[in-house]
Amino acid sequence: MTHKQHPRGFGFTAASTADDVAEGIDLSGRNIVVTAGHVGLGLETTRALSKAGASVTVGSRHPDRAASAVAGLDRVDIAPLDLLDPASIEAFATRYVDSGRPLHVLINNAGIMGGELVRDSRGYEAQFATNHLGHFQLTLGLLPALRAAQGARVVNVSSGGHRLSDIRWDDLHFTDGYEGMVAYGQSKTANVLFAVELDRRWEADGIRGYALHPGIAFGTNLAPTVTDDELRAMGILDDAGKPVIDPDRELKTLAQAASTSVFAATSPLLADIGGVYLKDNDVAPLGGEASDIAFGSEPIRVGGVAPYAVDPESARRLWELSERLLGE
Repeated sequence: MTHKQHPRGFGFTAASTADDVAEGIDLSGRNIVVTAGHVGLGLETTRALSKAGASVTVGSRHPDRAASAVAGLDRVDIAPLDLLDPASIEAFATRYVDSGRPLHVLINNAGIMGGELVRDSRGYEAQFATNHLGHFQLTLGLLPALRAAQGARVVNVSSGGHRLSDIRWDDLHFTDGYEGMVAYGQSKTANVLFAVELDRRWEADGIRGYALHPGIAFGTNLAPTVTDDELRAMGILDDAGKPVIDPDRELKTLAQAASTSVFAATSPLLADIGGVYLKDNDVAPLGGEASDIAFGSEPIRVGGVAPYAVDPESARRLWELSERLLGE
């Protein structure tokens, strides 16, 4: 069987913006949830979707701050959501489902990267718990609303950083030898595997799953502890402290970096495609040519998707493991 992971040549590029990919698409009457849709890539995603006519619900740990950030955008509302708190996730999903509104698109955008070891109240490593498990619980909780849309999409914002680590099946939560960027890589691999298995399980309900690499953009708030000196060493800022923009080397504006999220959420070009990892507004190749990009202090090979991140057996295994971790 030919693997799904091969570029289709949709006509967009690494330099395309969120508005470029949404041009001509009318999202009137469409309901979309964006986690952390008030900052960085999330805010640019929310702006572009609102501009195209969608009603957007932003989930945020800081509702007041989020409300200020989205002020002036049409049809955008805020709801409290803490992805490290199972009770907060359940409350968000219950509120939305009880509203009776169908959910046409869920964009699992929120994320944290690197830093020192942090554990949640369950003892779970925080990057895995936030980036994957919180979104997994949220998505399952919103399933009735996704089904009600009679055609929905779930979009997981992953990263080329997934190449830093496969799932650490024998030591998921780093009982020994913690490395922040390895933990980040594991969580981003989980985002991809989640999309693969979601698409397999829920396609019959009209729900398709996607994961994506947005590129690297200054101002995402993904890793607020990273200093300007470190960003200069990574090539993200120049000597004058200005962002380096070179989309062909992954270095993008926020508008360019948000484009693949908007593409995954809205493009009719993906109507018959699901369970894939996207990059630069196209399906990424499996493996593929790659370039060295610094994630933290470590250069990694970004390009296509690592085979382990789209392995169907691993995807099933992670889904079942995630259910057990949630106690379901």
